[in-house]
Order: sequence, then structure tokens, then C-alpha cells
Amino acid sequence: MNNYTDATPDATDWFRYARQVQKQQLHQLAQLGVLAGKISHLTHMLQCERGASNIWLCSKGQLYALECRASSALADENITPFLPLLATLRPLASSALCHRIAAAVGCLEQLPQLREQIKTQRITAEQAMAQFSRTISHLLSIIPQLNDSVDDPRIVKHLVALYSFMQGKELVGQERALGAIGFTQAAFSDALRQSLVDRIDGQQPCFEAFLSLAAPDVSAIFARECTAGLEIEQLRRQACTRVPPADGGEGALRWFALQTQRLEHLRALEEVLINELMHTTAAMLEEDDVNLNTWIDDTADDRLSGRLDRQLLPLVRQQARELEQLSAQLASLQDSLEERTLIDKAKNILMNHQNMSEEQAWQCLRKMAMDKNQRMVEIARALLTVRALWPLTPKE
Repeated sequence: MNNYTDATPDATDWFRYARQVQKQQLHQLAQLGVLAGKISHLTHMLQCERGASNIWLCSKGQLYALECRASSALADENITPFLPLLATLRPLASSALCHRIAAAVGCLEQLPQLREQIKTQRITAEQAMAQFSRTISHLLSIIPQLNDSVDDPRIVKHLVALYSFMQGKELVGQERALGAIGFTQAAFSDALRQSLVDRIDGQQPCFEAFLSLAAPDVSAIFARECTAGLEIEQLRRQACTRVPPADGGEGALRWFALQTQRLEHLRALEEVLINELMHTTAAMLEEDDVNLNTWIDDTADDRLSGRLDRQLLPLVRQQARELEQLSAQLASLQDSLEERTLIDKAKNILMNHQNMSEEQAWQCLRKMAMDKNQRMVEIARALLTVRALWPLTPKE
């Protein structure tokens, strides 16, 4: 019996409350894990629609008409349950998460207009790709914000691995879409080649971050099924070093089929990662009840408290170090995503005001950065700052 009044919580009460808060966080994470799964399905369908639209536009409506209609229908099938799920998350979401969701929903609302422009061929493949990529980028940016209320390194580890993997998969999707443009047109400009190389090179750090956190069996699946095979490497070299043959689109269809097969394998592994996250969350909920009963029983014997401290303190310190490292890694990934978002916005300004293609806008930003010896994101941020001073063009 203690010396406190009945209204004053004792150590057991505080421990019970701590466990209750943790359990609420885990229940919330389970719900957010469902959201991560929906985002995964939706982005995959949008990646398919983006690639098919590029072939349709570059072939001037001669190829992939059925694929465009099918992929847009599949994307809509995923959007229909996705939007109501977002509404149920409003009481749980932080302001940062709400802002990310708002940006994603805004892009999804513009899809019908984009599709009409594609159908009537009133938009270039580069412009359509930029809009699809912006939508996918906003959807993926939701994933890091799911980490805000979780403080267990085991869960953070899964979220960082999943986010890194999804970023790498999106770069594979962009590689497929860019290659489809060049092979369909039987021509790769210097800018298009550079964009393709950037996407290929960008995949490596994303997948390396994922592999550093993945279990051995998952890493083995990735190595066996998800890396670029010999045929893809051969087509990459063709795209980056010489003019592809004018073969009526056969090269484009082969490229698209091979990259689609790779993306399907990546999609299957992505599902494994989401299931691992959900399984870990469920296991922690069960473990939580056992730990609570064990702790209460042990506190009945004061002689055990010293032993518990000696056992738990190293574990807590280790978890704190792991959490700090993983949080830093996640912050770095978030910074990278935000920088790419700023650069995309700056490219859109140049495309709208200067009638540039996406590749021309990219090269313009790159040249300005080199001339001023600054990072491209700093040039993009400066451009966004002064956009209000630019005269409006009829396109806006």
C-alpha cells in the first residue's frame, strides 16, 4: 500500500496508461497500414496508365488504345474506395498528413481533365507524364507522415523500408514511361537520355536503403525477381548510346512489356512489405497485453525491480539509438522528396511561361544551377519565390 490518495495515480496506474496509449497508437497504425496498402495499389495503377498514355500519345493514337482505357478504369476502381478511407482518417491525422492528403486528392480530381486531353491528343507525352508523376509523388508523400505518432523502432524500420522501396519502384515506373517515349518515336534526344539515366541512377540509393533494412528472405526475393534483367539492360544501352530502329513500335512494346513484368514483381514484393508491417503491428498488440501482466506481477516483489532495470535499460538505449538512426534516414528521404517536388514545380513554371518541354525545363534549371554554382533545388526555390513577378501567359 502506498502513501498517496486514491485519486493519485501510482506506478502501476501510470504503466497501465502508458500501455493504453501505446495500444491506441498501434490500432491507429493498423488503420494507417490499410491506407498504405491502398496507396500502393493506386500508384501502381497510375504508373500503368502513365506508361500506356505515353505510347498512345507518341504513336499518335496508333498503339495502346485499349490499354489506356483499361488502365484508367483500373485506376478509378482503386480511387473509389480510397477517397472514403481518407475521410475516416480525419480524426487521427496530423496537420502535416492532412496537407499531404489534400495535395494528393487535388491531383486525383484533375485526372478526368488530363484523360480528356490525352484522348484528344491535346497534350504531349512529356506533359502528361509530368502530371501523372506529380499525382503519384503526392500520394507517396503521405507514407512518411504515417510515422508521426509511432515511437517504436520496429515499426519505424518497416515504414522506412516500405517508403524507400516505393520510391525506387516509382523511379522504375518513370524509367518505363520515358523509354516508351523514345522507343515509340524511334529517337532519344540528349535531354530524354539524361532523364532516363537520372531515373536509372536514382533507383540505386532507394533500393539500397530498403535492402539495408529488409529481412534476408525479402532481400533474396528482390535479387531474384526484381532487378533489371539482361534484356532490359540491352535496351537501356540502346536507348542511351544509339538511335533505336524505326520498327513501327515493336521496340517500344518490347520495352514496355519487360518493364511491366519487372514492375509486377516489384508490386508483389511491395505487398509483402505491407503485410510485414501489419503483422508486426498485430504481434506488438498481442505482446503488449503479455508485457503488462508480467510487469504487474513482477512489481509485487521489490527484489525483482533492480533486475528488470538492468535488463530493460540496455534495450531502451538500443531502441533509442535505432529510432534516432531510422528517423534521420526517414527525414533524409522526406527532404529528397520535398526537393524533387520543388524542382517539379519550377519545371512547370518554365513549361507554362516559356513554352518549354519537361526536358527543356529540366536542362534550363540544371544549367542555371551550374552557372551559379548552386544546387538545383536552390534555383527552383528562387524561381518559385519570384513567380508572382512573371507575366501571365494565355496558357494560365
